[in-house]
Amino acid sequence: MGNGRGGAGAGVVWILIFLGVLVWSGLWPKDRFIWLLEVAPAIIAAFILAFTYKRFPLTPLLYWLILVPSVILMVGGHYTYAEVPLFDRIGEIMGWGRNNYDKVGHFAQGFIPAMVAREILLRLRVVKGRSWMNFFIVCIALAISAFYELIEWWVAVASGDSSVAFLGTQGYEWDTQSDMCYAMVGAISALLVLGRIHDRQLYRLKRAPVAAP
Repeated sequence: MGNGRGGAGAGVVWILIFLGVLVWSGLWPKDRFIWLLEVAPAIIAAFILAFTYKRFPLTPLLYWLILVPSVILMVGGHYTYAEVPLFDRIGEIMGWGRNNYDKVGHFAQGFIPAMVAREILLRLRVVKGRSWMNFFIVCIALAISAFYELIEWWVAVASGDSSVAFLGTQGYEWDTQSDMCYAMVGAISALLVLGRIHDRQLYRLKRAPVAAP
């Protein structure tokens, strides 16, 4: 997460936040099976970051962004997405009729993968031209969102009734489509809001060039 003591310190803070929330999440969750399904992607992502830290270090911005959906997953795993207390209260105030915490997760599911894709595409020079790059980034975010919906379907088929909390549809018939829409909006928002900040961090990232696989 950067060079020198500052980067090492930020890395320690990142790890402490990740492990702290993970441990809290795993203490008496609503459903242990659902908890495992929800936190698994965050744990896998953490291992990937650890193994690639020296070979392909990311910008500090991206490391912190990756922490956000990890925390979202852990909170959702602890309560289940349909029963996060804060969003129950917000739903009552707003008159939603459902707990919309899952929409936060799907927005992040587009926002963060878009920035990950942006960093990889720019550093490996995969696509020429910013317009085409942005188009492919949104497509990648949508593909990830669609694949996650397929995983939810496969889990539902395999586990039957116990998958209801994992799906989190809460009786909304257009839940799958709205999830992907939120991911698309998240991806576009990331490019619009963080593009210049990300470019500056990429410019300051003084590392040896990474060869394309």
